Amino acid sequence: MAYVFNFPDVGEGIHEGRVVEWLVAEGATVAEDQALVKVETDKAVVELPSPRAGVVLKLHVAADTVIHVGDALVTIGASGERAAEAAAAAPVGERVAAPRQVAAAAAPTAPSRRPLATPRTRALARKLGVDLAAVQGSGAGGRVTDEDVERAARGGPASVPAAAPAAPVAAAPVLRRTPTAEGEVERLPISHLRKVIAGAMRKSKQTAAHVTHVDEADVTELVEHYRRTKPVIEAQAGVKFSLLPFFIKAVVAALKQHPVFNASVDEDAQEILLKRFYNIGIAVDTPEGLIVPVVKSADAKDMVTLAAEVADLAERARTRRLTLDELKGGTCTITNIGPLGGVFATPIINQPELAIVGLHKISDRPAVVDGAIAIRKMMYLSVSFDHRYIDGAAGARFMTDLVALVSNPGLLMARL
Repeated sequence: MAYVFNFPDVGEGIHEGRVVEWLVAEGATVAEDQALVKVETDKAVVELPSPRAGVVLKLHVAADTVIHVGDALVTIGASGERAAEAAAAAPVGERVAAPRQVAAAAAPTAPSRRPLATPRTRALARKLGVDLAAVQGSGAGGRVTDEDVERAARGGPASVPAAAPAAPVAAAPVLRRTPTAEGEVERLPISHLRKVIAGAMRKSKQTAAHVTHVDEADVTELVEHYRRTKPVIEAQAGVKFSLLPFFIKAVVAALKQHPVFNASVDEDAQEILLKRFYNIGIAVDTPEGLIVPVVKSADAKDMVTLAAEVADLAERARTRRLTLDELKGGTCTITNIGPLGGVFATPIINQPELAIVGLHKISDRPAVVDGAIAIRKMMYLSVSFDHRYIDGAAGARFMTDLVALVSNPGLLMARL
């Protein structure tokens, strides 16, 4: 009997997606769990597997079509059935096929691959003499983990998986030139991801009562400590080390002192959910728009691990190779605007979180130190929060503690 497979609810509040590419054609025979279609959501690009074996009788939507949860995608039936009759008699699919993360819009043309691994894992592989290309990755999206490398070094199973797909290449937008009364304009199509971002920003601004508190920090000692430790860490761990892990640790320490900034709201129960775990979202600027991967359990990771994980997540965010799990579960977000310049900004809250911390440019400025004017490394820090649930005084206290932590590396190290 024919079966209509509908776009399933993949969770995390995802209600719609865009069909990127069909991986099967009408008349094709498919196996259960075989990838049918690639769908772009606001979180990632996922493959939807077939809920059953059979013949593809009808593809209900074309590529580049926006679909919503419950929309019919494909009818699968037995060989010889006619699509129209089968679709009319087919039951609506009740089984939700789990989406699979994908890395590309096309299959690779060669079997060679660059293994997916963090810089720290690559350094470990070099140290232990392990060929990463020969290791089966057990991490998210097939990533090779430290444990995989250590197992391979001990002579454990390290079979090479099927060729990993290449990173997706976003198609260049097609510009249309049209005349207006004032002159010629170029029309740039708004991408699906940009539409989703726009919707999320509008919802956040319309529902949350945004307030931004800004303070200034003297990070001279932190920068000096960073410059001393950077070459040592990079030489020993093989990771590119930045100041961001220090700020992640400082934010986590401040969140522990002020848990309402690490919270969300259960509107139905009318309760504030104070999270006792610290999953820090890191806003990443990508060619297609802002994406926020999440560093899980940031409080339990050392700064070298944080540096490697943030670099890995950022790289895969820019090539849309993150898994859904890596994009959900955040408790508070950090946006590092400083490298792009400017004095300070007022970031928009990444709902359902209640706060977002902004890191701004570090620059040499005169400051009063022990009664004398000196040139110091100064920066602005901001926290935007939902004033419906967090008072301004709480914002000031949170920022005071955060400034104290980043201004005093000794105090910060004592909190780690």
